[in-house]
Amino acid sequence: MVEPSEWRAPIEAAGLAVRMEEGMQAATLRYFEPGGTFAAAVRQSTGAALPQPLEAAQSADGQLTLAWRSPTETLLLTPSAERLAQLEARLASAPDGCLVNLSGGLEVLRVTGEPLADLLCRLGGTASVPRPGEARRSRLADVPVLALSVRPGEALLLVDRAYAEHLVGWIRETLLDFEGA
Repeated sequence: MVEPSEWRAPIEAAGLAVRMEEGMQAATLRYFEPGGTFAAAVRQSTGAALPQPLEAAQSADGQLTLAWRSPTETLLLTPSAERLAQLEARLASAPDGCLVNLSGGLEVLRVTGEPLADLLCRLGGTASVPRPGEARRSRLADVPVLALSVRPGEALLLVDRAYAEHLVGWIRETLLDFEGA
């Protein structure tokens, strides 16, 4: 049994590592037109275009991740609160979109290891497994999660903070099944 204060502790089992990405900053970029003024401002400010459907990409320096969330929404992740604040200020004047800071409302889990796809399939099914360069919205452990991958053998799971403990508990229990097999 995991104590309530320990649910955020890293998990290493069955060839997988699961860690909370403490301090990760998250924002949603919402826009009316993926080719409009806001999209151009994002490209100018980040050096990256808004992702295509189901696409996830990371900047060359690894400090910015953009993931498709819907036809008019992109999720942005960065470990730098300063970079997010600068981006928010640069995008504030774009008339056809906005940046909404979600940092306090989302948790980010980094899952690495060869049996990653097996874990995600058990938690939610084959449609929840992102290939490298892909972002997939699905339900894992019966809660909404955005799973994205920017490199082989690794995925980021983005979940509402209210559901994070539940998801981590399911991951922990599912990995116990892996070890017993």
